Amino acid sequence: MFAEVATHYLWWIVALLLIGAEVLLPGYFLLWIGLGAAATGLLVWVVPLPVLGQATAFVLLAFLSCAIYWYQVRPRLRRQDRSESRLNRRGEQNIGRQYVLAEAIVNGRGKARVGDGLWLVSGPDLPVGTTVEVVAVEGNTLQVKPAA
Repeated sequence: MFAEVATHYLWWIVALLLIGAEVLLPGYFLLWIGLGAAATGLLVWVVPLPVLGQATAFVLLAFLSCAIYWYQVRPRLRRQDRSESRLNRRGEQNIGRQYVLAEAIVNGRGKARVGDGLWLVSGPDLPVGTTVEVVAVEGNTLQVKPAA
């Protein structure tokens, strides 16, 4: 049966299996090795190669695609992570914003009204009604200073 199937189809099937396995075992490398297999299938379709040539081409193309990921794609993804919005980090969304203290900060602890709720705040002792600015977040506690 395999003798009747063109070998480039087998490489494309291997590519689909590897890319599908990436969905089950995420980690990016099966995706790039799968792209190497797909490129090998394309190469074998254009230039018929013996089995050893196909294996060599697959190894080289898989390493090349992994290197492209490691040196080109991965750094770009990391830059995006650093500049990414604070979408799922509610506390960090408040950094730089100003709020009014609902409870005085005594011994470094108090509460500020944030939206329709109260958040724990820490900072210098301040009376109720003082406007404070969020400068950092520690867990679910906002670090504040008196607003300028």
